[in-house]
Amino acid sequence: MRLVLLGPPGAGKGTQGQKLAEAFGVPQLSTGDMLRAAVRAGTEIGLAAKSVIESGGLVGDDIVIGCVRERLELEDAKRGFILDGFPRTTAQAEALDRLLASDQRRLTAVIELCVDEERLVERIERRAQEAREQGESPRSDDNAETMRKRLKTYHESTAALSEFYRAQGRLSVIDGMRDIDRVNSDILGALS
Repeated sequence: MRLVLLGPPGAGKGTQGQKLAEAFGVPQLSTGDMLRAAVRAGTEIGLAAKSVIESGGLVGDDIVIGCVRERLELEDAKRGFILDGFPRTTAQAEALDRLLASDQRRLTAVIELCVDEERLVERIERRAQEAREQGESPRSDDNAETMRKRLKTYHESTAALSEFYRAQGRLSVIDGMRDIDRVNSDILGALS
């Protein structure tokens, strides 16, 4: 199973990725986790990412793609993987296709979690309120303003991926607003 999960922030990609990774016995790969691991390991890509991150910049495609390349070369990812947070742009998607083709592999499928964005904002506000009620500090990005900015960024850079993968016949769109188990069941159905 070589799968990409698409969808805006808060759509449930991380949750579904974990469930699918367990079901298929393959790693769930998040670019954020991969970048942090490369920085900790002190790899060439990690050192490049660290300098960009420390300067407050956004890590560019070359570094992100290099990090993904390094991670996909590890033995556990040779059996398959679930990508969450990558690709984010059509250029990254094309680079992923070339990377996989160099090992005679290709994506099995791309799943897009379709969600009601106003309900996502409400969900984030509710999560922040629940944290406060439990005496915890909510995450710094758990607020409506930040979520709306993240959604805008998603639409500006990532939403074009839907058309890219639809044109390749690899995209399945799943209603991500249903309960977690139903969404998982729908994904498994789309993959069978």
